[in-house]
Amino acid sequence: MSPLDQPVPSIVELPTIAPELVTALVPSLSRSLAEQFNVFRVMHHGTHEKQLSNVFAWLLDPEGTHELGNAMQGLFLDLINEHLPAEDHLPRFGYGVAQEVVTPGHEGLPNPESADIADILLSSPGAAVVVENYGTSDGHGHSYHRYLALGATGGRDAVVVLLCQRHEPHLQGDGWEQAVVITYTELLTAVRARVTADRNWTRSHPDQYFFIRQLFEHFVEGPASMNTEDTLAFLTAMCETGESARYGHRPRDRVAEDFGDLIAAQAKRQLEESRALLAAVKRRLREYGTAVLAEQVNKCLTSGPIEKVVTRFVGQWEWCVELQRGDDAPTVFLEFGPTAVVEQERVPRKIDNPDFSKVFVTLQDKSTGGISLLTQTDVSLSDVLDGLPVDDVRLRNAVLATMSA
Repeated sequence: MSPLDQPVPSIVELPTIAPELVTALVPSLSRSLAEQFNVFRVMHHGTHEKQLSNVFAWLLDPEGTHELGNAMQGLFLDLINEHLPAEDHLPRFGYGVAQEVVTPGHEGLPNPESADIADILLSSPGAAVVVENYGTSDGHGHSYHRYLALGATGGRDAVVVLLCQRHEPHLQGDGWEQAVVITYTELLTAVRARVTADRNWTRSHPDQYFFIRQLFEHFVEGPASMNTEDTLAFLTAMCETGESARYGHRPRDRVAEDFGDLIAAQAKRQLEESRALLAAVKRRLREYGTAVLAEQVNKCLTSGPIEKVVTRFVGQWEWCVELQRGDDAPTVFLEFGPTAVVEQERVPRKIDNPDFSKVFVTLQDKSTGGISLLTQTDVSLSDVLDGLPVDDVRLRNAVLATMSA
């Protein structure tokens, strides 16, 4: 049989991906993302639903500074009406726009006096659209019935919409399966097509056009193409991890979409597992600090002993164990992972080629509230997870050196 006579493989023959593939692809993908300018990436905007709700509310407001009038409302309502029977279609225009609107209680539900807060409300005397904006099509604890009650106030026709980046029907329950789902891709694709076709508007509104193009690029297209070096690195990783067969599968668009979904699922799992690992390191490091390190250090001090070992920070400072000292001495911190990355960027004297698989020690700058010194130890996160012996003095020596700096 010649190669041309061989059947084209089905895309379902590779339902999973090699676990190591995501790790192998991260360097080239991250370089590609970092190299491209986008105002949303620069501002870290869109990482929280309230930020994106502000953008969508601006687009849907006929009085918005986009100066597109009610065109965006028309596009949005067209998308909604596609999901509704003809007799239930809502008017395309004429809605006021509000954000963070408190819903009424709904009889028949527990705690009817409580309420939710709808992200966006489009309302007119006869109709309303209540929008929950979230990354996935998930009510994530909000009440669909309260949202519907808000829209139906005064006997209006009402529709509840889940505006989301990913449509995942299995997440929709407790009434949310009745909501209309509109993805960012659907809405922003329609928006871009509309503004691109209006040559007069694009010429007279270059700033707004740039903003909408950046919005589309960031939330729909993703980063632009990788350079040749990174593309070759991507291809090599596919070959080395046993994923190269995907290049022979058809249809190509479906293969690419399914592969992207698998990569996203694997990346999500690896991120969750790495967070669990960080939490385990933090717990072990705190336990070691309390049971062993504080005593080791205090035996070598004449003042400013370690009095308490605490882990009280969250967010970007979460991966930190705090060694609080007496005699008004500056605090010393054991930091690792993402927190060490943050400190490396803010410390006056940076470390050349830091190894973020290690534990770092930092010293409080009491005059500024920041830190004055960052040092890298030779204690690895694996060492901490495996359990540091009681006679291991590497952390002790690093802490003492930092205290005396």
